[in-house]
Amino acid sequence: MAEQDDTPETQMARLILALRSQGVTEAKVLGAIESTPRPIFTQDLFKERAFEDSALPIACGQTISQPFIVGLMTQALKIDKRDRILEIGTGSGYQTTILSKLARLVYTVERYRTLMQEAEGRFKALGLTNVITRFGDGGEGWPEQAPFDRIMVTAAAPGEPKALLSQLKPTGVLVAPIGKGPVQTLRRYTGDGKGGYEIEDLIDVRFVPLLDGVAKEL
Repeated sequence: MAEQDDTPETQMARLILALRSQGVTEAKVLGAIESTPRPIFTQDLFKERAFEDSALPIACGQTISQPFIVGLMTQALKIDKRDRILEIGTGSGYQTTILSKLARLVYTVERYRTLMQEAEGRFKALGLTNVITRFGDGGEGWPEQAPFDRIMVTAAAPGEPKALLSQLKPTGVLVAPIGKGPVQTLRRYTGDGKGGYEIEDLIDVRFVPLLDGVAKEL
């Protein structure tokens, strides 16, 4: 628990230093994280832990990702300010908000209607105008808006996400956790412009699985 004189500013500064020490060093990524008020994306029970470098529970049995993982995945995407990004798994909207500060447009898909509605409320409160939301099956992507410059998947695909890769520009980048077990591999696919990909394994991660369809109302 933070001390009474430990302000949100000092807690955020400490978090940024921790992220930098772990390898999240890109200035624009750190700036986007620093300017995003993580407490508004957390449940009331966990707001005092909002500046911890840890995943926290949110509604529908899901989590808001650890800031280190958010920073690492964002950095791995190599975002340009002109990019159109597809995000699979809106969740609380925390990662979406950070992406929106770095790219031209963010298209985000969520299978839980409750989470989508709550995230939309946060986007409105933050005045975000470059986020487009969709309630649907994330595994199918958003073919009507393809191709995308960048794709981020925030749930673990059991194998190569072929449907999503097909929606990536020839030289685009897709970052996703890949694997069926409790521990997955964070993998980056970079298009070679000829229909193939350079594939890089980054680190081991733990994500909820990427499920088919949309969830029943909770």
